[in-house]
Amino acid sequence: MSLTYFRITLLRSAIGLPRRSTDVLKALGLKKRMATVFHPVSPSVAGQIMRVKELVSVQEVDQALTKQQVHLERKPDPGYYVEKSSVQERGEMLGQ
Repeated sequence: MSLTYFRITLLRSAIGLPRRSTDVLKALGLKKRMATVFHPVSPSVAGQIMRVKELVSVQEVDQALTKQQVHLERKPDPGYYVEKSSVQERGEMLGQ
């Protein structure tokens, strides 16, 4: 049996909300907007999520990603690609 995880992303800030909501977010490990954390699926974590369901986005995933993997997943495409490096181009010019 494989372990599944909740992928929890904080979408809205808890500013101005009751202390209880802020404390639940701290317990989940969410400090900043758009931060993502992974927790094993369990009734206690599900209860915490229900307390702040308006503030977070939740997905059930098969494996937890590292912080770096989450960052690379969110990183946009640069919008360009390199056909040839300058070294290759220089070599072609000298070869002619």
